[in-house]
Amino acid sequence: PKENKPMNQTPLSPDTFAPLFHAVFRANHLESYTKPAIVDKFRALTDRLLAVNAVMNLTALNTPEKIIPLHYADCALIADRIPAGATVADVGCGGGFPTFPLAILRPDLHITAIDSTGKKIKYVEETAQLLDLANIRAVTARAEELGRDAAWREQFDLVTSRAVARLSLLDELCLPLCRVGGALLLLKGAAGLEELDEARAGIRRLGGGEAVGETLTLDTLTDREARTLITVPKVEPTPREFPRQFGQIRKRPL
Repeated sequence: PKENKPMNQTPLSPDTFAPLFHAVFRANHLESYTKPAIVDKFRALTDRLLAVNAVMNLTALNTPEKIIPLHYADCALIADRIPAGATVADVGCGGGFPTFPLAILRPDLHITAIDSTGKKIKYVEETAQLLDLANIRAVTARAEELGRDAAWREQFDLVTSRAVARLSLLDELCLPLCRVGGALLLLKGAAGLEELDEARAGIRRLGGGEAVGETLTLDTLTDREARTLITVPKVEPTPREFPRQFGQIRKRPL
C-alpha cells in the first residue's frame, strides 16, 4: 500500500534541529528534557513523521519549526505530571501524540496507544520499533469497546488524550479505562475550562472525582498560546452501563 512506502527525504541536520529544539524547550521551561540522546530521538521521530506524512495524513504540521513547539513541547507539558512507572492509555493517539513524546521523555512509563484507524496504529507500531521505544504498545480499537472488555476496563493508572473530542464525550471514553485511584490527564485548547464546566455532572456519574482545570501557556517562539490541562481523579468504579455505544455518547452526552 502507498502509505507503507514513505518518500525518500534528506534527514534533518543535527546542526539546525538541535538549536531549535533547545530554544523551544527552554522557552517553555522544559530544559530538563534537552539531553543529547533525547534530542537525537526527537530528530529521528521528526524525520520519520515528515517522510510518512508525505504519503499519509498524520498531521497538518510539516516543518520542524511547527512540529517542535506544537507537538513536542505541547505534549511535554504533562510529562512531569505522571507518576513513576505508570501504565498509560493514550486514547485516540492518531499520529502518536502524546504517545511518542511521553515515551521518549519518560522511558519508565508503559504506554498503550489506542486508535480506531488501523493505518495510524501501524505507523505508531513501526515507528516505535524504528526508534527502539520498547515502552509503547499500539492497539487498533475503539475506546468505548475496550472500556466494556474486562481485560481492559479499569486497568490503567492514567488515561490521556489530546485533540480528540469535547470533554463531555471524552469522559465516557476514558474514565472506564482508568483504575480507581488513577486519573485522567487531558490536553485541551483555550476552551478547556468551558468544556470542563459542561462535563462535571457526567464525570461524577462515571466515577470521577473533583476535576481540576489548569491554564498553561505554550511558547512557540513566534506566539504564546493558551492550553488547558484537565485532571480528573478516578474515585469510584464506573457503573456497568458505561461506556455506551459511541452513537449514544455523541447523541446524548452525560
